[in-house]
Amino acid sequence: MTQTERIAGDGGPGRVGRDDAVVERLEVIVLSVPTSQPEADGTLAWDATTVVVVRAHSGRVHGTGWTYADRSAAGVVRSLLEPEIVGHDVMDVPGANEAMTRVVRNAGRPGVAACAISAVDIALWDLKARLLGVSLVGLLGRARDSVPVYGSGGFTTYDDETTRRQLEGWVTEQGVDAVKIKIGESWGGAVDRDLHRVSLTRRVVGDDVAVYTDANGGYTRGTALRVEHAMRDLGVTWFEEPVSSDDLVGLAQLRARTLADVAAGEYGWTLGYFEQMLAAGAVDCVQADITRCGGLTVWLQVAAVAAAHHTDISAHCAPQLSVHAAVAVPNARHLEWFADHTRLDPMVFDGVLQPVGGRLRPDTGRTGHGMVLRDRDVEQFRVA
Repeated sequence: MTQTERIAGDGGPGRVGRDDAVVERLEVIVLSVPTSQPEADGTLAWDATTVVVVRAHSGRVHGTGWTYADRSAAGVVRSLLEPEIVGHDVMDVPGANEAMTRVVRNAGRPGVAACAISAVDIALWDLKARLLGVSLVGLLGRARDSVPVYGSGGFTTYDDETTRRQLEGWVTEQGVDAVKIKIGESWGGAVDRDLHRVSLTRRVVGDDVAVYTDANGGYTRGTALRVEHAMRDLGVTWFEEPVSSDDLVGLAQLRARTLADVAAGEYGWTLGYFEQMLAAGAVDCVQADITRCGGLTVWLQVAAVAAAHHTDISAHCAPQLSVHAAVAVPNARHLEWFADHTRLDPMVFDGVLQPVGGRLRPDTGRTGHGMVLRDRDVEQFRVA
C-alpha cells in the first residue's frame, strides 16, 4: 500500500498530480445544533449554534469547509460564490479566494459574505490536499508540531457550580494551562458579578493556571480600566475585547494603561482591518477567526502581517480547523478550545482531535484536515 493510499481518508481517494482538476460543484448544508443550556456573554445571548457546511467536489473527491454563521451565508455561497468557483483550478486556492472577494463587492465583503468565503476557501484547501493525497498541514508545512490550547467558555448564564465543573474539566482532564471566562455581563452592567466570577475562576484553577477574561466589547473605556485594575490581584493576564473591537483608539489607550495583554480581532473580516488594528498599536495579541476572516488563505496573511508588527496571533474558535493554520506559522501563541465548538464538532464530524497535555496536534495520517461530515447523524440538525 502506498502512502497516498494509506492516508486517502473519507473525502475520496487521494490522487497525485491532478493539475487538470477543477471544482465541479459546491454543496451547501445548514445545521442548527442546540446548546446544552441557554448561553450568553457580555453582549449577546443564544441557545443554538448554526453551522454552514460547504463541500467542494471534483470527480470522486470532495473537500469540506464550514463557518459558524447565520444561515444566510448559505445563500451567498449558492448565488454568488458557486457560479464564480465552478470550473476553477483546484490547485489555485488563493486565486479562488481573490475571485470570491471580488464577486461580493456590491453585496458587502464584511460579515456574512466573509463567512461564506471562509467556508468555501477551507473546503478548497481540504479538497486540494485530498487530491494530492497529503494532510493539510503537510501541504502547508509546519513551524511546530502542535499548538497550546486554552479552555474557553464560562458563559455569563452559568451558575458557580456549572462554571466550576467546566474549569475543572479543562485543567484536570485536558491538561490546559490557561482558561477564559466571559465577563462584561449585561453590557457592563454587572461588574460585581463579573469580579465574583473571576475570583471563583482563580480559586478553582489555582495559581499555576493562567486566567483570561473576555468582555465581548461590553464595557466603556473607563469601566474596562477599572475592571482591569480590580482583576490585577487575581493575576488576570489576558483581557479580550475590553471595549468594542471597532474602537481601536480605546483599545490602544487601555493597552497603554493595563498590565494584562489586550486582545481583539475575532470580528476582523478583511486583511486591511487587521493591518489597521496592528498599526494603531491596539493589541498585544491579534485574534483571527479562520471561519470569518476569509478562510485559511486570509488567516495565513493575517499571521504574516502580525509577524511584521512583531505581534503574536491567536486562533479564535473553530479549533479543528484552526490547528492546521496555527502550526504552520511561527508566531501563533495559542488557539481557543471553545466550549460550544468542542461540544458540537464530535456530533457533526468524524476525525475530531483532542488535546493532549494542553496541546493540539494535527493528524498527519489523514488527508486534508481529516474531518468528515457525519451525514446520517446530522440530519436531525439540518435546517437547509
